[in-house]
Amino acid sequence: MSTTRSATEGGAIGSLDVNIQLPLDRFELDVSFTSTGQVTGVFGASGSGKTSLLESVAGLRRQARGQICFDGESWLSDSPRLFLGPERRHVGYVPQDGLLFPHLDVRGNLLAGARRAARHGGHEGTFDTVIALLELESLLGREVHGLSGGERQRVALGRALCSGPRLLLLDEPLASLDLPMRRRLLPFLQRMRQEFQIPMLLVSHDPLEVQALCDDLIVLRAGRMIARGQPQAVLTDPEVFPLAAQEGFENVLQCTMEDSSESGLRVWLGTGDRRVALTLLHAGDQARIQPGPKLVGIPAHEIIIATEAPQGLSARNLLAARVTAIHRSEPLALIETRLAADDTPVTVEVTADTPSQLELQTGRQVYLVIKAASCRLYDDGSQVHS
Repeated sequence: MSTTRSATEGGAIGSLDVNIQLPLDRFELDVSFTSTGQVTGVFGASGSGKTSLLESVAGLRRQARGQICFDGESWLSDSPRLFLGPERRHVGYVPQDGLLFPHLDVRGNLLAGARRAARHGGHEGTFDTVIALLELESLLGREVHGLSGGERQRVALGRALCSGPRLLLLDEPLASLDLPMRRRLLPFLQRMRQEFQIPMLLVSHDPLEVQALCDDLIVLRAGRMIARGQPQAVLTDPEVFPLAAQEGFENVLQCTMEDSSESGLRVWLGTGDRRVALTLLHAGDQARIQPGPKLVGIPAHEIIIATEAPQGLSARNLLAARVTAIHRSEPLALIETRLAADDTPVTVEVTADTPSQLELQTGRQVYLVIKAASCRLYDDGSQVHS
């Protein structure tokens, strides 16, 4: 029987144990980890072995050696030799290009997944839940060749969910889309994460994506794991940050929107009495944005750090913080701070000589100057400002 669960039904997340070796063209993939969180991210440069790792877990790489075990069931073993094919692992695999069935319309693609789930005792309400969650109702009668890139990816995600997977494998599901479209689809992935308590392995090169979705992050380089941990902490590691910066590193913060004004949107970081307000410059129909939990992105290179509270600035946000760490990543330095009001971590990217010039050290009180136009709100499938 499928172990697909909705968030309201509860249930434990399955454990994925991986210890594999796989010869590739330029190196050998040699990775070992155990994942017990809901979403584990795999990050790294192109050609680092990310997709090969995902394909090995999916059962698409028969040359892989070692062990793969999910939720107590062995999928791959050397002693004795055991290899379960993809059809027996009951995973949902979404490659970069979606790979929809071209001879079926959208409804047919989704039903193909649902029929697979039915053979394994899947939940009958999943089909309707997926359609509502990914807003696919208006697309059901469409032919797949007429879909946009974003629509194709939503249908591919929907088909994988409808199949009742025990484990969801996402191989850069938004990478084939342009940046604005990737940002618009991010909230759909968040909803999917919240609605279904399905463990996921997510390959991505987007720092925003892994911070927004992942509990745990693994970084690969030439087939080896070079870092692992909480996503923001891993991405700001000096060894990893140059790669994250190439893709555009943003601080991704959970926030709540309660009100707005003519001059912009106001969101709150933190909860209860330990909250701090952040003003964002809005674009488009402000009335469309509903109050509630949101994500806000603030590029690390667009934050100014000051040792005294500045006066007479046009910037709308001045946040008190304290320095918690200083990392060197030549030719840059990364100043790790925590907001004084609610302990939210914020990383600031500065030139290498800034820490010494400002006499920064751990524990020092500082002020973060952030323009409203630098803050990016991700909500309801759209980016309000970019």
